[in-house]
Amino acid sequence: MDRHIPFDGLHNFRDLGGYSTPDGHRIRPGRLYRADSLGKLRQGTEDWSHFLALGIRTVIDLRHPWEADARGRVPAAPSFTYHNLSIEHRAYDQAVQAPGLDPGPYLAERYMEVAEDGVKEIRRALELVAEAAESAEPLVFHCASGKDRTGQLAALILTLLGIPETTIIEDYSLTELATPGILASWKSRNDGREPTWPGFGRAPQTVMRTFLAAMKARYGSIEDYVARELSLDAEALATTLRTALLEPRPTTWPPLTLRKATPPDAPTLVRLRDTAALWQQAQGIDQWKPGEKDESHFRTRMEQGEVWLAHAGPHLAGAWELWWDDPAAWGPRPADAGYIHRLMTTPHTAPPGTGRRMLAEAESRIAATGRPYARLDCLASNPRLRTYYESAGYTVVGEQRVKDGGLGSPYAVTLLEKRLH
Repeated sequence: MDRHIPFDGLHNFRDLGGYSTPDGHRIRPGRLYRADSLGKLRQGTEDWSHFLALGIRTVIDLRHPWEADARGRVPAAPSFTYHNLSIEHRAYDQAVQAPGLDPGPYLAERYMEVAEDGVKEIRRALELVAEAAESAEPLVFHCASGKDRTGQLAALILTLLGIPETTIIEDYSLTELATPGILASWKSRNDGREPTWPGFGRAPQTVMRTFLAAMKARYGSIEDYVARELSLDAEALATTLRTALLEPRPTTWPPLTLRKATPPDAPTLVRLRDTAALWQQAQGIDQWKPGEKDESHFRTRMEQGEVWLAHAGPHLAGAWELWWDDPAAWGPRPADAGYIHRLMTTPHTAPPGTGRRMLAEAESRIAATGRPYARLDCLASNPRLRTYYESAGYTVVGEQRVKDGGLGSPYAVTLLEKRLH
């Protein structure tokens, strides 16, 4: 499942559904959305029809009134109510910040200003979220890019729902997938100029991580902030949100369907890998980085080997690559193995066991060629992944200390092998 819902004119419209609590509940899909400016919607367009089809009954616009006046607000419609709650009182312009400014501490300081200044508006926003939740009516909240003010409110809501901090940080960073569109929109409004601050439109995880740490240091916890600064009953609010918006994780899932990827699937594969990379980073796993593999990489792998996609019902659940040689990691070898790469699943929404199911399919593809071994590698600094593959029957057979994966600098990988027949 791609959290970004596609629109022609919106770049960062996302469903918060599917995130899970540690006790096995998940946010109901289709009930809580976050977005960039809905002022870009126009009546009579496909985007407008798509938006109305979501059944949204409440729109919370977190921008300054002057922003809504200058750049437009969501068109009025009888199906929803509109609330302009400017949680930010001290305006700042990211696009004119100094190029060398570290966005992590800078933006976290701005977020703390919002937490201090915007208590009245934040309180009302949380009340509206609770009211919509109790009424089982979908709600969306947005700002300009769907990143800063929207990210702050999302962090409060997700915390009250019991979603882990690592997931909150990951959710914030998913704006990175929308950055090209956000940047293009800014340039179109500014005569094609580039913003002077390279961090414009970016959502590095350090920002949300620093902000959450600062909130804990100043207020003790998000719940304490809600109770003391917003004058809300944090426990009652959390209970309301969890009762209305959380559901048990499914016990049954659609069966996985597998198909070989074709060149038009390349953008989907890039997006899946970048999403998985952001999940890894939020979990503290230092392996993939967003943007490392482009569409040409996946098209090349289709030409020289195989790339496969897995779907659960209509939703993408995962993918993997199958190579027929891998000299960068394994050196010259006879044609006695298939090499499995980029085994990846959709974070939070793939059915349990999707990774193992795809691994088994890859192994069967290798065995069908008469090759006796399945081989793969993982970063030597990623013991969690090594343990996963060992539990699937793979054995560590060596280490390549200077693998050149085409990323500009060699790195060490652990080599694992499984005999198939």
